[in-house]
Amino acid sequence: MISLPTLVDWLIVGFAFGSTLVGAYIGYQAYRGYRRHDSPTMRFLSLGLFLLTTVAFSIAFVGSVLLREGILPVRFQQSLTLVTRTLQFLGVVFIAYSLHRRG
Repeated sequence: MISLPTLVDWLIVGFAFGSTLVGAYIGYQAYRGYRRHDSPTMRFLSLGLFLLTTVAFSIAFVGSVLLREGILPVRFQQSLTLVTRTLQFLGVVFIAYSLHRRG
């Protein structure tokens, strides 16, 4: 039988991976909207969604695995967090810009 902590770890990995896939799908759909209508608003929306979900989640997930397994030294943890948070911030900024941009 699987122990509860192991099950919780697998659920965390599963939801992180699922969130990355769903975020990539939504970003791709926004990109298709940009290409179909040549809308700069949709370009910023798709870029923001990709940065916020797919790129930031992927870097955070891979980085945490590398840190946990000892492949990446612990001294890089703050740098990894800074990169992840910066990408999330830029994603939100692009999404906000797309919502307030005219034309």
